[in-house]
Amino acid sequence: MKEIYRLLTVFILITLTACSSTQSLQEYYVDSSENPNFLSFDVPTSIMNLEEANLTPTEKDAVASLRKLNILAFKKSDKNGAEYEVEKTKVKAILGNSDYTELMKMNTEYGKATVKYLGDDAAIDEVIIYGSSDEKGFALIRVLGDDMNPAHLVQLIQAVQKSDFKGEGLEKIGDLFKG
Repeated sequence: MKEIYRLLTVFILITLTACSSTQSLQEYYVDSSENPNFLSFDVPTSIMNLEEANLTPTEKDAVASLRKLNILAFKKSDKNGAEYEVEKTKVKAILGNSDYTELMKMNTEYGKATVKYLGDDAAIDEVIIYGSSDEKGFALIRVLGDDMNPAHLVQLIQAVQKSDFKGEGLEKIGDLFKG
């Protein structure tokens, strides 16, 4: 009986250590949505008025692969600086996972940004844009789609520029980082 107990204990320990202890980005979104320091919302692609824009066939393919945007933003204040550092560290750990492939890094007047994706070179399922400013906070934007072609990302940006989308529905994130 003790031998079975030991074997069962060893099996449980191996199982627990084999499981990844790193939180997924989806889990992080869900966990953070109830935190008052965060603003979380989804933006359907229909809000961008892309169907009415005069698009090339390649741009139409790029738009067709897009489903929605998930936005999560943390606004830093004088009172939550320590929590900001903790949350920023969590996000960097998640995005440091080898499943994410880096597309680019940027330094802008607003802060630093990184663009990564999940999927393979032929079919991207998720693009992640992470931007942070030690004065204002950070934002995570998940661009979700079905088999998005990496070569079509530029066409997708051009399609948004051709549409009459003026940022409707994204006012919340702009308001979060004002002042």
